[in-house]
Amino acid sequence: MLGHAHRLELLEHASQGERSVDRLAQLTGLSVANASQHLQHLRRAGFVQSRRDGNRVLYRIGDGPILPLLSALHSYAEHSQAEVREIVSDYFDRMDHLEPVAREELIGRLRDGAVTLLDVRPEDEFALGHLPGAINMPFNEIEHRLSQLPTDREIVAYCRGPYCVLSFEAVALLRAKGYRIRRLEDGFPEWKAAGLEVEVAA
Repeated sequence: MLGHAHRLELLEHASQGERSVDRLAQLTGLSVANASQHLQHLRRAGFVQSRRDGNRVLYRIGDGPILPLLSALHSYAEHSQAEVREIVSDYFDRMDHLEPVAREELIGRLRDGAVTLLDVRPEDEFALGHLPGAINMPFNEIEHRLSQLPTDREIVAYCRGPYCVLSFEAVALLRAKGYRIRRLEDGFPEWKAAGLEVEVAA
């Protein structure tokens, strides 16, 4: 069931929040019919759940430890494939010169009001759910919205998960402009899966 790249990609996108088949097809570059077929397989296996909203069918991640399973698959691929591990390590190490912020550390810093959260995912993903108090600034808008970011406190950027390039690129861009910024070690799906508070756009 999980040995198909398209199904893994559909799960990654469904983990961000409930989405229509059309939107999932668009995000993965599949035809609607092909995406729908893969999603039906995933639904029968319990990896996603669906509901009908008028003429649309909406899918969301299923119940159970699905996100930890996806994370474990990432880890296993790195462990088993030396080339994959080397490429991933080299690429991300070059992009991230400071230690990322662990989830537990971020919780404490948010409690103390000592950090600004920056969600660099697209607006539709942010609307489906985000970390409490986060500012949504998709990566391609950052340079035009610098005035909205604080210069007197650290920023923590996050996106779709530990391998989401958007947060790495946001960190690199803002550090080059003099901002104090680090990235969250994982992302929104892991935060939500841990049962932590999330907000939904009104």
